[in-house]
Amino acid sequence: MAIKITDDCINCGACEPECPNNAIYEGGSEWRFADGTGVKGPYKGLSTGLESDAEAPQEPKHMDVYFIVSDKCTECKGFHDEPQCAAVCPVDCCVPDEQFVETEGFLLEKKASLHL
Repeated sequence: MAIKITDDCINCGACEPECPNNAIYEGGSEWRFADGTGVKGPYKGLSTGLESDAEAPQEPKHMDVYFIVSDKCTECKGFHDEPQCAAVCPVDCCVPDEQFVETEGFLLEKKASLHL
């Protein structure tokens, strides 16, 4: 499953540079599928089905705390043995997102679609 950041986030930013998919954004920030990935042109997110041009800015998922874009989160599968955001979070607010229960195979497929 994808990872989410809870409202317990203290906005330290430790998680953001650790994400190999650039799926973590500061609260209030627009995000793009193309950010830190190889995605170009039309793209359909594998988790939510959101269709957009990869360069088109998307609405922030949260305004007050850091957030993770589930369509870009692979739990670091194919990069690391564990989600790096959770490993570095000082308040343990990077937790599994029960709305996006995904198998390891699906997460690896998502990684492949993001990093062509």
